[in-house]
Amino acid sequence: MRKIKYRKGRRIQPNNLEYTGIYKNNESEIQLFVYDAVGYSEHIDFQVNDLKKTMNTSKNNWLNLHGLNNLELIKEIGHFFTIDHYVLSDILNTSRRTKLEETNEQLFFNIKSILPTDQSDNISVEQISFLLQEGVLISFQEKRSDFFAHIRERIRHNSFNLKNKKVDYLLYILLDAVMENFYITIENEEEKLEELIVLSKTSASPLILERIEKHRDNFNFLKRAIIPLRDSLFDIKSIKEESMFNVIQPDSFVFFSRLHQKTLELLEQIDADMGLLESASNFFFTTQSHKMNEIMKTLTIISAIFIPLTFIVGIYGMNFENMPELSYQNGYYYVLILMLLLVIGMVLYFKKKQWF
Repeated sequence: MRKIKYRKGRRIQPNNLEYTGIYKNNESEIQLFVYDAVGYSEHIDFQVNDLKKTMNTSKNNWLNLHGLNNLELIKEIGHFFTIDHYVLSDILNTSRRTKLEETNEQLFFNIKSILPTDQSDNISVEQISFLLQEGVLISFQEKRSDFFAHIRERIRHNSFNLKNKKVDYLLYILLDAVMENFYITIENEEEKLEELIVLSKTSASPLILERIEKHRDNFNFLKRAIIPLRDSLFDIKSIKEESMFNVIQPDSFVFFSRLHQKTLELLEQIDADMGLLESASNFFFTTQSHKMNEIMKTLTIISAIFIPLTFIVGIYGMNFENMPELSYQNGYYYVLILMLLLVIGMVLYFKKKQWF
């Protein structure tokens, strides 16, 4: 999991645009969909200079950018669509929390896309930003991924009447696709959580506790990603009657309300899973304490058995001249038999008391 550092991170000058993510070797690519109820056109790997003749503001335009390393390309897009400089900075600065803002008839929205890492307890994080304006939706991805592949197919085949909707509905289904990654990540974490619960009951290895703490960190990171998303979606849901978010059609607010409900479900599930993690941690410590108590009980029983034997040995180890038992011909064997009988008697007594 990639941690976000606010205080220790290298400072970025406000007037400078700099990509702060980890996918620094990905080339920037542009893809454009222009569609309406009649048809669609798809344009792959073209230049910003071609946007003016390719875009059609009377239709829906979805511009998708993979890779944020080409700063000149980002600046050209910002200049073409009149995007504020600080918005471009927020797109490139991946340490920012989820944010919703409307400015100059544009709605800016960024979100953390989180997925589990194969063969690891870590999770991978990618920031995806959206800029919505009249007739145009721009999405900025750190790297090429398959998050939106099914949405492209829906545009190509006009599934679910997507072409009859405005670009604000496209923003809704893109956000919904990103949120599906939260469900995938939580499901993956829950599978590992079930394994940890079993291991906490059967193994005393300290590695179990380390894994429990690792997954607790993962769930906390998920919460930190979802809570600001929940707040942003609540803003859209609750301010639909006012003059804010003009780029969203009135009949589309209900879709963002559904997304808000999903964030509540996700947070409830995370809280429940963290409760199970806490139970696994408590059970681990309880098992450790019980095991230690069993060890101490065994050692105590052994010590109790040897106390009278040590007492007898101590008596006959004294160097007094007048000790009648020392003159017995079979005194040595009598003492051994007595000591053996004491051991057997004490073992039977402890067994009857169910002390072991």
